[in-house]
Amino acid sequence: MSTTDTAPLAPKAVAPRAGAPDDAGRPARPRPQTSIVPGATIAGSTLVAVVAIMTFLASLTIGAAFAVRTTASQWRSDVTREMTIQIRAGEPKATDAQVQLAAEIARATPGIADTHILSTQETGRLLEPWLGSGLDLGDLPVPRVVVLKLDGATTVDLAKLRRTLSDRIPTATLDDHRLWSHRLSAMAEGVMVTGVALLGLVGLATVLSVVFATRAAVATNRAVVEVLHFVGARDGFIAAQFQRHFLKIGAQGGLLGGCAAAAVFGAIVALPRFVPVGDPEDPTLLAWLNPGIWGFVGIGCAVAVVAFATAFTSRVTVYRTLRMIQ
Repeated sequence: MSTTDTAPLAPKAVAPRAGAPDDAGRPARPRPQTSIVPGATIAGSTLVAVVAIMTFLASLTIGAAFAVRTTASQWRSDVTREMTIQIRAGEPKATDAQVQLAAEIARATPGIADTHILSTQETGRLLEPWLGSGLDLGDLPVPRVVVLKLDGATTVDLAKLRRTLSDRIPTATLDDHRLWSHRLSAMAEGVMVTGVALLGLVGLATVLSVVFATRAAVATNRAVVEVLHFVGARDGFIAAQFQRHFLKIGAQGGLLGGCAAAAVFGAIVALPRFVPVGDPEDPTLLAWLNPGIWGFVGIGCAVAVVAFATAFTSRVTVYRTLRMIQ
């Protein structure tokens, strides 16, 4: 018999328990906890893309709604700060005298800060979009226009001003642009209502996507969920695992979509001017599509809402699935 046959068996090495001290007396490092929901799956990557697209659309809607509201408010403010007196064309000398008389009546009216009689060249530039450039307005019965600037501190008695103009200048007409102001207000309100409706549709689509993705994740890990459930794991623990997982997905997708939308609006705001500097109106391409600071704040809120809505929807879906198991 060899000596190896009679040698005592060496004891097996036993792995220390989590938190138990090792040979040096130091506590063993605890093993990392693993989530019951797989971290990287095709369904998870697809859901990130879906949430990013939905957040991008929602952010574009929010930014556009704020931009239209701000622009409409500025236009309405500009319109309500001005009025015009139009005098029908007639014999040149008589028409010039009526224009000067209308300007004097306007200057004497409380609440009117300044008056400006449009020249033939200024009137021609206003009519260029419809009549084209280089047209001789001397052959056309184009009315003369007097622009009135309001001071904003004193209310103008429009009825008295109209009555005075009609008594002294029968061919004069006062336009306070009230119709245009109402149309701008209606347009802004319509855009806001449409934006809210689009946000509701995008939110509903996002919730449905999260519900189906959560059910797919629960179905994939159904065996693990059932074992945890039957061995006594609380429903809150299982739901928290899925909630944490889908909160991360929602945050990733929301940040991608929100940052993309903010980059689009930032690029629009930073667009250079595409018209000559000497243009009297000095318009800019898409310059009106500026959401402002509140638009960007709304985009940030949309990212947060999408992330928490994704987590909350997944938690509710898991609870319903666990009730079906019971």
